[in-house]
Amino acid sequence: MRLKLGRPDLDDYRDRFDQPAAMPESPLTVTWAGVTTLLIDDGQSALMTDGFFSRPSLLTVGTRKLAPSLPRIDGCLTRLGVERLDAVLPVHTHFDHAMDSAVVAERTGAKLVGGTSAAHLGSGGGLPDDRLVVVTPGEPVALGAFDVTLIVGDHCPPDRFPGVISAPVVPPVKASAYRCGESWSTLIHHRPTARRLLVVGSAGFVPGALAGQRADVVYLGVGQLGLQSERYLLDYWDEAVRAVGARRVVLIHWDDFFRPLHQPLRALPYAGDDLDVSMRVLTRLADEDGLPLHLPTLWERADPWS
Repeated sequence: MRLKLGRPDLDDYRDRFDQPAAMPESPLTVTWAGVTTLLIDDGQSALMTDGFFSRPSLLTVGTRKLAPSLPRIDGCLTRLGVERLDAVLPVHTHFDHAMDSAVVAERTGAKLVGGTSAAHLGSGGGLPDDRLVVVTPGEPVALGAFDVTLIVGDHCPPDRFPGVISAPVVPPVKASAYRCGESWSTLIHHRPTARRLLVVGSAGFVPGALAGQRADVVYLGVGQLGLQSERYLLDYWDEAVRAVGARRVVLIHWDDFFRPLHQPLRALPYAGDDLDVSMRVLTRLADEDGLPLHLPTLWERADPWS
C-alpha cells in the first residue's frame, strides 16, 4: 500500500461542524476542548472527561520526559470558565487523555474517577485517597447531578502502550509510563433532565458490552479508526451507536493532539489516521440511520439534545 502524505483538509467537512450560535436555552451543555476532553455542565454541577490540555509536541513526546504544563492547563480552564468540577473521568490512561487529569482534579476540587490505573495517576499527582474513586464496571456512581456508569471498552488497534498502570506515576516520565489501563465507554445520565450521553473515547469496542444501555447522544472517538477495515467501522457503529439507540452522533478524537489549542486545529496526519475514510463510511451509516453527524467546534457550548 502506498503511504499517503500530508493530512485531511478540515475545510472539506466545514458543513459538518457545529456552528457558533446564541447561548443554548437549556442549562445542560457540552463543550469540546480537543481530543476527548468534554465539559458537561448544567450551571450547578459539572463533569469533565480527560482534561488534556498540555498537548506536548511530537518531538517532545518522542525524545523527552513528559509533565503537565500548568500554564496551559490553567489557561484552558479559564477559557472554559471552569472553577469547580464534581469529577474528572479519563476515558483511558494514555498521555493524550490522562496526563493532566490529576492536575485538573486538584485545581477544581474534583474527584478522579476511573479504574486502578487512573487512581495510580491520581496518587502520583498528589491527590488524596478520598479524591480517588475506583469504580465497579457497569455500576452507576452519583457525581453531583449526574449518574455515571463506566462500561468496559477497548482501545482501537494498535495500542502502542498496552497494559495497566500498577504503581503511582510521578511526572516527569516517558510517554510509555502512561499505559492504556482500563478503557471505558462512559455513560452519563443527567438526573434533573433525564438526558443521557455516551462518550466512547477510543475507537474500540467490546462486542455486546453496551447492549441494553440507552443514550440520546454519542460522542464517538474516531482516532485511528480510518486505518481499520471497513468491516471494523461497520461493527464499531453497530456496537457504539445503534446499540444505544442514539439520535445524534458527534465525532471527537480526530484533531492533531501534538498541536497546542491556541493554534488552529488540524486533523491527524495520514501517517497516524485517515479522517477521510472515517467520514466517508460514517456519513453513509448516519444517512442510512437518519442520524445527524457532527464535528464539534472548539470551546463552543452546545446543546446536542436540541
